[in-house]
Amino acid sequence: MPTMRAVSGLVAALAALTAGWTAYAGTVISQKVQSATLNREWVYNVYLPDGYETGKLRYPMMYLLHGNGADQNEWVVSGNMQQTVDQLIKDGQMPPAVIVMPSATTTWYVDRKEMMETAFLKDLFPEIEAKFRVMKERTGRVIGGESMGGYGSLRFVLKYPEMFAAAALISPAIYNPEPPETSSARRVGVFGSDKFDPDIWKSLNYPALLDGFFAKNTTVPLYVGSGDDDDFMIEGQAATFYELWRQKKQPGELRIYNGPHSFEAFNAQFPEAVRYIFRYVRRPEAVSPQVQ
Repeated sequence: MPTMRAVSGLVAALAALTAGWTAYAGTVISQKVQSATLNREWVYNVYLPDGYETGKLRYPMMYLLHGNGADQNEWVVSGNMQQTVDQLIKDGQMPPAVIVMPSATTTWYVDRKEMMETAFLKDLFPEIEAKFRVMKERTGRVIGGESMGGYGSLRFVLKYPEMFAAAALISPAIYNPEPPETSSARRVGVFGSDKFDPDIWKSLNYPALLDGFFAKNTTVPLYVGSGDDDDFMIEGQAATFYELWRQKKQPGELRIYNGPHSFEAFNAQFPEAVRYIFRYVRRPEAVSPQVQ
């Protein structure tokens, strides 16, 4: 039978271990904003790092974009982002950060079905910067997403490189020259209202933005990844884009994981993608009394 001293020691050890587990527990909260651009209420989720509520720090941040037909809950439920980010922060593999997950349904983050791109810039960005203690400079902001969210993330980076320090393209739907026949891009009424219009797709896809981006002489590190059994053969698209990116002396990482176009592959990529892009942002900083 164990002695009382041994039992007390075991209890103390378990308490210390439990404290270690709970010390890195971030929270996810649901928020909404009245978007003047969309002329409707707009919902989004926010991951807040442990200690946010009681602290006085300003944090780097990430916009994390979902795939076609999903919403602000996709990365929380299917992507297990909260548990993953908690662990990465606990292990010192990324800094504590605020992560914003807006709902964009089937808009592909462009100004077509709805003015979603404009709403991001004019409504969501100011909302986040006014409501949360986040860094407002490029050096404190990154973006990323999967599938449609990867497509949107690349467009935002190429059009507005002055706004993002890095980006994560997770199985991005960046088909060039056109989406495959099975892609939802052909059916959602974004790239042509009645039927898919390849000219509209090409006018919005990344090749149309490259000259403007490179003319700005801005460096944006990119994580580019895919599953090796992607339903839409995005592994080939990812490799082709990455080769172009590196030929232009842009920094990046290319990863091909086992899996199809699903969260089996997305979740495999997410930790490495997040670790990579957060290498390029500032660490949390104390808020000066003047800007609290």
